[in-house]
Amino acid sequence: MTPPCPVPRAACPGFTTATAFAPASVGNVGVGFDLLGHALEGIGDTVTATRIDEPVARVAEITGVVTDLPFDPEQNTAARAVAAWRSALGLDFGVELRIEKGIPLGSGLGGSAASATAALTAANALLAQPLSPQQLYPYALEGERAASGSLHGDNVGPQLLGGLVLATADRLVPIPVPPGLTAVVAHPHFVLETRKAREALRGVYALNEFVGQSEGLALVLAGCFGGDFELIGRGLRDVLVEPRRAPLIPGFGAVKAAALAAGALGASISGAGPSVFAWFRERERAADAGLAMAHAFAEAGLASDIIVSAVANAGAQVLSRS
Repeated sequence: MTPPCPVPRAACPGFTTATAFAPASVGNVGVGFDLLGHALEGIGDTVTATRIDEPVARVAEITGVVTDLPFDPEQNTAARAVAAWRSALGLDFGVELRIEKGIPLGSGLGGSAASATAALTAANALLAQPLSPQQLYPYALEGERAASGSLHGDNVGPQLLGGLVLATADRLVPIPVPPGLTAVVAHPHFVLETRKAREALRGVYALNEFVGQSEGLALVLAGCFGGDFELIGRGLRDVLVEPRRAPLIPGFGAVKAAALAAGALGASISGAGPSVFAWFRERERAADAGLAMAHAFAEAGLASDIIVSAVANAGAQVLSRS
């Protein structure tokens, strides 16, 4: 453990470079629009942060599956998050970022959030006394603002803490899940921009829709805390957002039906889409369902990738620092 620094954090000696990984995530989880999300295995973004003398946050390189992202610190989620962090801490040094994208653009897998989370985790690791993941939350939110124009933590929250997380305006609440709870995500090779998906939500909503959505969220949370798969299955449905976004995703109805036919507790749109997720009691059944979901997307003319992951997956990790 690093000993306490006797002077302000900004003046503590630290490290020169650090690399961190942040996982992809399922945002909204159907019932918790902008509030609930969980981390995913395997896929994610990696960012290397290097201490520089110039007191700024800047992007030096973007590689990986997406390279045409803005370098402008105000528009890049990673740079904007790190800029907010260093400003709040009053640091006398700057940070240069090298971003390796592992999450496709407009996938509904929290790609913009993962860049911000990985960048913050790496930059924070430069400090002799790093902040906790919870303390990084407001800066990650500021990074998300660059991508969607709003502050919502359903992706950065689980990416910071891991597992299933309830992300409110000012805090992150880890949600326990029953052992074995597994997600499968079908990601079609199709781009759906977050801003376009949010535009689809404009309009009038009926009071009974809000009541139905609240009931679903309450049942899922109660089921998770109580280890009750039946309650989770009763609540895991989206009556508020899904009907308005489903038409934006080719084959969505068939993909969801395939998941439910394979025994899913529930299925819906991952984040803003076009990816579709489903929850299962066990990993083997989730893997089988993934094949059926991929076939349904193929019938709609879209190839897809399948991710099978424990819902209680790890959050961002520091890979190295020196």
